[in-house]
Amino acid sequence: MVIKGSSWRFGNNISTDHIIPGRFYHLRSNLDELKKHVFDDIAPGFYNKIKKGDIIVAGNNFGLGSSREHAPLIIKMAGIDAIVANSFARIFYRNAINVGLAAIICNMDDTEEGDVLEIKVDEGLLYNATKGIEKKFSPLPPIMMDILKEQGLHNYIIKHGGFRV
Repeated sequence: MVIKGSSWRFGNNISTDHIIPGRFYHLRSNLDELKKHVFDDIAPGFYNKIKKGDIIVAGNNFGLGSSREHAPLIIKMAGIDAIVANSFARIFYRNAINVGLAAIICNMDDTEEGDVLEIKVDEGLLYNATKGIEKKFSPLPPIMMDILKEQGLHNYIIKHGGFRV
């Protein structure tokens, strides 16, 4: 699995309230409308700027706060294929995998907005084509890779009928 796209830079402690501003949470039953407001408070107009396949890079503790499963889902629906962060809030990390959004733990302090990244998820390799820098990260466990390949847990269960042990 290879993901390639331009990076969008966010800092530390990006919460689910930053991802889905509370005033739009009433739209959670209308995801096509909700995704248009992703990051509205900290990156106005973000939805209109991104291109399918773009990648979010962030600092520490991405996705902290409530366990809103809508947060990673609307990021994915908006067109982002992966989030690479120094660290994730535990619930956000698992919710991201469950909706089929790659969540990669790798230090991204040297990555700037607009850098073109190529992520070889299966191999644990990240290449910053803009800067010519290659990094290694711990590959995801096989079950998480399988969930990502099926574009989320729901699709995985439909296809496979449950988890392999």
